[in-house]
Amino acid sequence: MKFDVIGFGALNVDKLYKVNKIAKEDEESFVLGFQEAPGGSAANTVAGLARLGLKTGYIGKVASDHEGKLLLKDFKREKVDAGGIIITSTGRSGVATGYVDVKGQRSLYVDPGVNDILEFEEISLEYASQAEFLHLTSFVGEKPFKAQNRLVRELPKIKVSFDPGEIYARKGLSTLKTLVERSFVVFPNENEVRMLTGKGLREGSEILIKKGAGIVAVKLGEKGCYVTDGKESHMVEPYRTKVVDTTGAGDAFCAGFLYGLIRDKDLYTCAKLGNSVASRCITETGARTGLPRLTELRKLKFLR
Repeated sequence: MKFDVIGFGALNVDKLYKVNKIAKEDEESFVLGFQEAPGGSAANTVAGLARLGLKTGYIGKVASDHEGKLLLKDFKREKVDAGGIIITSTGRSGVATGYVDVKGQRSLYVDPGVNDILEFEEISLEYASQAEFLHLTSFVGEKPFKAQNRLVRELPKIKVSFDPGEIYARKGLSTLKTLVERSFVVFPNENEVRMLTGKGLREGSEILIKKGAGIVAVKLGEKGCYVTDGKESHMVEPYRTKVVDTTGAGDAFCAGFLYGLIRDKDLYTCAKLGNSVASRCITETGARTGLPRLTELRKLKFLR
């Protein structure tokens, strides 16, 4: 079996509270609503790619609890292959507790659970080697981080896409050396570019290219994205839409961009696809509810 993309990152159930405002220190706010939904950055991205008709799989770890069953059930519903997921009879599955305000902005608190005890020896190299792209996102713990590093060394012919997130960006560029230099594409946001390089958007992206990344696609939220491959660069405007919840917007962007790469689109079109999928995602609550089907993308002129 061949896969277009296999995701490898933390698997979390998102427990999202809609609040009147996100409280700061010594402040109070109140809850307007609650939603429980499957999440995890790489998991959201591969779910988005599956909706676009690509063949996707996953490497990760869950416990045999309510949250683990929910995560596996949703992968089955989205037609994401779960053959690389380890299920343990002890411990608890990962949970991300989020607070989303009336403007759609959010804060997240991650309880990693069994995500952090995933080790390289548990991973099937045969399974992972069937991917065109291996899409990596962050874990809190060191064991799975080391497993990711070893996996990309063991599979030098597999293309790597890497969304570091703030957790990995805090580790610094030298610690992420193996993952960055193996990356066909890196997906930081603007703050993560600065954390990794100490430089701004354009200069920081150039540094990541010099460190070995093939493409740098910087997620800029309401400002769209900036993309470069060291030869051409584009600042690409977002699609304007009503913001309900920004949870998963960056993951959705990665799905659109990777879809473009796999379909051999040019750099600018990949960026437009990323922005399009992200703009659709944020119109509904949760990381996956608003992810579009391929029929929606085909309505856009640049896919005709």
